[in-house]
Amino acid sequence: MGLINNIIFNIYSIVIILIIYFFAFKYLRKNSLSDKFYMLILNTTIVMLLIDILSKFDGNSSIIYVVFNHIGNFMLFLMSPVLPSLWVVYVHYLVFRDEKRTKKLFYPLCGINIINAITLILSQFFGWFYYIDSENVYHRGPYFLIPIFITVILIFASLAIILSNYKKMNKNCWLSLILCTLPTFISIIFQVRFHGVSLILNSVVLPLLALLLTIQNHNIYTDYLTGVNNRKKLDSYLKERINLCNKEKSFSAILIDINNFKEINDNYGHKMGDDALETAAKLLKSCIRESDFIARYGGDEFCVVLDVSNKKDLEALVCRINKCLEEYNKCGAHLYKLEFSMGYAVYDYKTHKCVEEFLHQIDMLMYENKRAYKNKLKEICT
Repeated sequence: MGLINNIIFNIYSIVIILIIYFFAFKYLRKNSLSDKFYMLILNTTIVMLLIDILSKFDGNSSIIYVVFNHIGNFMLFLMSPVLPSLWVVYVHYLVFRDEKRTKKLFYPLCGINIINAITLILSQFFGWFYYIDSENVYHRGPYFLIPIFITVILIFASLAIILSNYKKMNKNCWLSLILCTLPTFISIIFQVRFHGVSLILNSVVLPLLALLLTIQNHNIYTDYLTGVNNRKKLDSYLKERINLCNKEKSFSAILIDINNFKEINDNYGHKMGDDALETAAKLLKSCIRESDFIARYGGDEFCVVLDVSNKKDLEALVCRINKCLEEYNKCGAHLYKLEFSMGYAVYDYKTHKCVEEFLHQIDMLMYENKRAYKNKLKEICT
């Protein structure tokens, strides 16, 4: 690929990334660690595309071409593990949502980049990765595959994280992360096979755009704190279930309220209150099937929608939730005690209730359960 063609191709890629950057900056959550990693990946890709342009200033022995060629190739090899390292960190955080656990990856990844830098410096003396002759022409060294091998290993590491934890992820997000790696693999094969072809960085652009659309859609319908669906998605999902409901196929819903949530906030602080909400969401998810639907209804309330058509099975699930809650409280993992009030019902398709009417029905049942809980507390106190 000639210098002019490379400049045009890379500038075109940079313009697309800047457009992505504009929408990412506008719509992504500034306080989200995953979105910060995404922005960092965008910034790094732009820098490396500019460096890639410098690395194509060969074939001309003028001083400017020589300086640009040497700087460009050195920086390109130096930064080659940076982008896949960021990708591994980004994928890891999306899967586990554990900041402390993700930060532990920094040490081995920094080690890989340091080793690459030391090897690159030594390569300047022995020409292991590449060398530039007296005519300012770039040549591959005997070990030019080592940086590419490091990149492939890091991408495989991210794939291993995604594939081994697919049950923990949103299906659309999981699929997007898988598809994001395919263009990079294809471009690596081309670059190894055809000398002078440099498409790895350009191949990252379209996956970043696709990933932005996935992130944006995820953010629109996901509760940021608990990671479950939000009220907007709940309304849409219930409307769809009601439209599909018939004599043979119905569904159930449970509305759950955390008892004494205000006391948790007042006594232990809002951070502990947030922790209680996250814990409640995880506990509920552990009690239902992967195909079932869970959303944060609002405040300290959650709604679970289930493929259950009879009351007996529904009551069995409610008992399972209460049992999980009891076991959780016994372990004494937190200062507070987590307790639920629940209202639940099987949707009766004959009534033709709309979303609001059905939610109101289980909301009233939930408040009946809450009143019974408060009356029980009064009896114990007296």
